[in-house]
Amino acid sequence: MDAERSSLCNFVVNFLMEENYLLTAFELLHELLDDGRDAQAIRLKEFFSDPSRFPPDQISRYNSIRVADPQSLLEEKEALSEKLAISEYEFRLAQEDITRLKTEGQKKSDCSIDKLKELETDEFGDSRPEIQRKKKDFSFTDIGPLKNNERRDLNCAVKEYLLLAGYRLTAMTFYEEVTDQNLDVWQDSPARVPDALRYYYYQYLSSTSEAAEEKIAMLQENESLKKEIEKLNKEKDGLLKSKENFEEQISAFNKSTESLQKDLRDREKQVQSLKQSSEHQRRNLNDCRAEITSLKMHIEGSRAGQYVSASEVDGLQSQSVEIVEKQINSLPEEVEKPTVESDGSLISESSISVVKKGHTQAEDVLVEEEVKNIIPDQRGGAAEASNVSYKDLNSTSENQKEVSNYLLSPSNGKFSPRDLESILKVDSGIGRGSNSKSENANDEAASEETGLGTIQILADVLPKIVPYVLINHREELLPLMMCAIERHPVSSTRDSLTHTLFNLIKRPDEQQRRIIMDACVSLSRNVGEMRTETELLPQCWEQINHTYEERRLLVAQSCGELAEYVRPEIRDSLILSIVQQLLEDPATVVREAAAHNLALLLPLFPNTDKYFKVEEMMFQLICDPSGLVVETTLKELLPAVIKWGNRLDHILRVLLSHSLSSAQHCPPLSGVEGSLESHLRVLGERERWNIDVLLRMLMELLPAIHQKAMETCPFSCISKSEESTFSISLLETYAEGRSEWPMFEWMHVDCFANLLQLACMLPQKEDHLRNRITKFLLAVSERFGSSYLTHIELPVFLVAVGDDEADLQFLPSAILPRIKGLKPRTAVANRLATLCILPLLLAGVLGAASKREELTNFLRQLLVESKTKENQSSKCNNEVLDAVRFLCTFEEHHNMIFGILWEMVVDSTAELKINAAKLLKTIVPYIDAKVASGNVLPALITLGSDQNLNVKYASIDAFGSVAQHFKVDMIVDKILVQMDAFLEDGSHEAIIAVIRALIVAIPHTTERLRDFLLSKIFQLSASPSSSTDVVRRRERANAFCEAIRALDATDLSQTSVREYLLPAIQNLLKDPDALDPAHKEAIEIIMKERSGGTLEAISKAMGAHLGIASSVTSLFGEGGLLGKKEATETTAVAPSSPTLQGPDSPKAVAAATEDTRFKRIMRGNFTEMLRSKAKNQDETPPQNH
Repeated sequence: MDAERSSLCNFVVNFLMEENYLLTAFELLHELLDDGRDAQAIRLKEFFSDPSRFPPDQISRYNSIRVADPQSLLEEKEALSEKLAISEYEFRLAQEDITRLKTEGQKKSDCSIDKLKELETDEFGDSRPEIQRKKKDFSFTDIGPLKNNERRDLNCAVKEYLLLAGYRLTAMTFYEEVTDQNLDVWQDSPARVPDALRYYYYQYLSSTSEAAEEKIAMLQENESLKKEIEKLNKEKDGLLKSKENFEEQISAFNKSTESLQKDLRDREKQVQSLKQSSEHQRRNLNDCRAEITSLKMHIEGSRAGQYVSASEVDGLQSQSVEIVEKQINSLPEEVEKPTVESDGSLISESSISVVKKGHTQAEDVLVEEEVKNIIPDQRGGAAEASNVSYKDLNSTSENQKEVSNYLLSPSNGKFSPRDLESILKVDSGIGRGSNSKSENANDEAASEETGLGTIQILADVLPKIVPYVLINHREELLPLMMCAIERHPVSSTRDSLTHTLFNLIKRPDEQQRRIIMDACVSLSRNVGEMRTETELLPQCWEQINHTYEERRLLVAQSCGELAEYVRPEIRDSLILSIVQQLLEDPATVVREAAAHNLALLLPLFPNTDKYFKVEEMMFQLICDPSGLVVETTLKELLPAVIKWGNRLDHILRVLLSHSLSSAQHCPPLSGVEGSLESHLRVLGERERWNIDVLLRMLMELLPAIHQKAMETCPFSCISKSEESTFSISLLETYAEGRSEWPMFEWMHVDCFANLLQLACMLPQKEDHLRNRITKFLLAVSERFGSSYLTHIELPVFLVAVGDDEADLQFLPSAILPRIKGLKPRTAVANRLATLCILPLLLAGVLGAASKREELTNFLRQLLVESKTKENQSSKCNNEVLDAVRFLCTFEEHHNMIFGILWEMVVDSTAELKINAAKLLKTIVPYIDAKVASGNVLPALITLGSDQNLNVKYASIDAFGSVAQHFKVDMIVDKILVQMDAFLEDGSHEAIIAVIRALIVAIPHTTERLRDFLLSKIFQLSASPSSSTDVVRRRERANAFCEAIRALDATDLSQTSVREYLLPAIQNLLKDPDALDPAHKEAIEIIMKERSGGTLEAISKAMGAHLGIASSVTSLFGEGGLLGKKEATETTAVAPSSPTLQGPDSPKAVAAATEDTRFKRIMRGNFTEMLRSKAKNQDETPPQNH
């Protein structure tokens, strides 16, 4: 387009110079220079600077021509008119000659052009440089003189071009120079076309040889493109075929995978069946042990018999050995069966035999050892049997008697005859000798009956024994209980024993609960899924509403630990419902245990169908009022939910939604629509807690967010390491917007926007929540890297505070409208951004370690450079100071802030000094005594000595803040010296400022400063005010009264009371017109209590002095002020003082009359109420109610 404009401009320049339109050419030169198009103006510059055409002396002579007077101009005009008439006549003659000559010249030029073309074609051929040179030398005269119709068409075309190009001055001059044609009317002709000059230009270009060559080149290019397209189509077909092949392979793989999974499930079932058979074999082994034990008892009984021969003993031993060895040898044969491993691969019989033998080897060895211990050596069997002593027989009978006596003892409970009968059967079986071969054949049946009898006895005895066992030793009964529960054949008896198991200890501690739960887990492992579901879990769940929280804790633990031993469909239905019910438990420890066990339960769920229910339960636990529950949820449950559900994006959306809704449901700070306060919310305790824990949750999720962003990066130039950060090259690739990266964009598009929206609802006092957001932003900049902080995070926050110079080049164009939408559009939005977002920008974004220098420059520009501008809004100034106050809560920025404060202190602008005093006042609560003495006090002393009174008074408030927070003698001394200097000034404003500044510090400062203030009040009240203005006198008296009431609430020495307090009160009572009635009432009470005299004496003295009735008597009488208040029981709640705390109701003042100090503190709480009352009386006229 630029080349086209240059060509058209050169064409116009040639035309104007050829036609000698010099004025138009001169105007065109100036317009080209104004437009900065110096390249197109070179020829015109050279033309008009040529001294041969425009001699310098002639130009200077024209410049020196004096201005003619009107008379001479009139004469010259007449002479020129005569010459003009002659010239017109000569001009008409010349035009006729020119027309004739033009016709002849046209004919000659046509012939010469044809000859010239033939010569060029024959002589030069395709010599392109020569052709280009001739084109450059080509002019209008080469094609003959212009005809009138051609001139008119070209004039109209040039005029149209000048107007379209914006050269209006040149067009006006062109109008003046073309006098023989009306350029506004273009007669119909073939040359009349829209935008004619460009059309002529294009026609000329299309008629040249270059245009033909260009067309040929375009045709060749089209041919090459067609071939390329055909090649790409072939490649596409090949890719489609390969895709189909891949899809076929994938389908084949899927089918094979399904078959393998089916095979795996079958083999898992086979594994389960083999496990069950293994359990069965283990039980048989236990039965064999019981039989061996009974056999041992039989052998011992046979040894004790005196009439048993050695041959009978040998036969009995040989038969017993054969039976036991057959049973032992049969066990490995039954166990050695083919099985499968857990991963689905088949195991050979030999390998499974080795595995089974490895598991049961210890048990087989024990059995064999028992058999060997039972059976003596065959060679010494007869001698040993014949030498059995009668003592062994007696000992056996004595042991049986002891057992019987223990069971029949009253301390061990009462037994039914049936129980005694079973016991006798066991005893008779034990003591009976094997005297015949028929009895040996029935040993197995007898042992089985004996085992069941023993289990029955155990089941009957255990519930009766448990209450008489010490609590700390009841866990020793757990093996017996587990054995009875596992082996008893009756379900009702098992339920009763299971109930006893869970209620073994009334209020079990943590260790005891662990023992009980381990027993339950072991029992569940032995009895299987069905019995666990039908016997163990119901007994556990019966205690979900138990009175003792320790029992409910057992329920919570069972949900997580017993879930492994039930069917999968039970886990995410019944057990999950029990956990959900436990979340509503009033005990904190139960809810914490529910959160812990829910985290254990999630990996056991068969699918994620209950994800949204679990997520809702997690957020319920996150917002729990107990910090212990929240901590467990954040550390254990939250990672488990993310790992199980794999829906981090949904968790983040719900988190931000809950955070905003918690703030939005709170009432606004002001009901005035459109005001700044209407956007801020009054947070309740629950809402503040919810927002705080949700921000903690967001901080816990930050590593997962970063890892997810790294894993989902669509670009190949990023490392997949967790510790990697986002480089500038990656951000540049991301800014091109060629690929979507939703997890990365979530941070600066959704998260930052929602955090800014939340911050704009937090009032100034919510520094804790603002601090949470700041820490999150600092963590983001640390984890995502300095490049992300500089090019993405910082521009977003600069836009949010209204900065128009934010660099957004690293953000894709698709999200730019959303980022720019964060910019405040109204004045209230600007104030809100300064109040709520600027603190986050200063502390959370620029507060990063890599941005310290930028923070210094930004803060200096904000506090120093911007304040030098005129018409600076004081409201905006206060909001900026509050943002800097929040930055002061971070100790690492104190040195930088003090450096800028000193620049403000030594500046010549009064407003900067006042702002410096305000900032020094705000930073005091966040520094120590060393910093206060070395930095704050010198700056305040410098400001206090300033000549500007506003600066001086602003420093007084800051001194009061220092006195409030520090009790160091050196600091107090400096404050006293400076306050004394302020009071020596003697101005009303200085006195009021000093008194009010020290009132704030009274409850927290030293006794020296209190005595100083009391002495100054005495001195100032002793000298009557020279002012006749009642308002100023009342303001002075109110300040003194407030100080006296605040001092009265502290422990004053008797000397100070006698020498300063009481005389000061007397001095104030001398000017009753200046005293507020409420203040007067209060200081009279103080005077009564502190003086130790009677109430009536003081009141009469005051009445006689002031010429009024007994004010105190009228005060406390039934018709008095306080009497009416007590009679009607109306209480006025005073605004809480920033320095004094007390009850809300003034009725407490009249109660407990003996505690005078408490009453003084109560009265001190009326300060703000009385001050506001006095202000209302001054500003509003009295009204009749």
